[in-house]
Amino acid sequence: MLTHFQWKERKNNIINKEWSFSFFFQGTYYRGSYFKDGTITWSDNHPPESQLNNIENQVHDLILFHIFEDHTPPM
Repeated sequence: MLTHFQWKERKNNIINKEWSFSFFFQGTYYRGSYFKDGTITWSDNHPPESQLNNIENQVHDLILFHIFEDHTPPM
């Protein structure tokens, strides 16, 4: 499970949208960039290959939840 997930918008224009994110997984700190096409690039280190698919799926879900879903209560 990812803990302390954080994200920050880096670029927001018509051509390119990009967010940076960071989190802890099993006590190790990871950082990366998420692009509007769903591509993830990892900064310093990346998760182990055995966990990579699982972690990338969790990052996709968290980005979709925090950035693309509307959480404004109806009026």
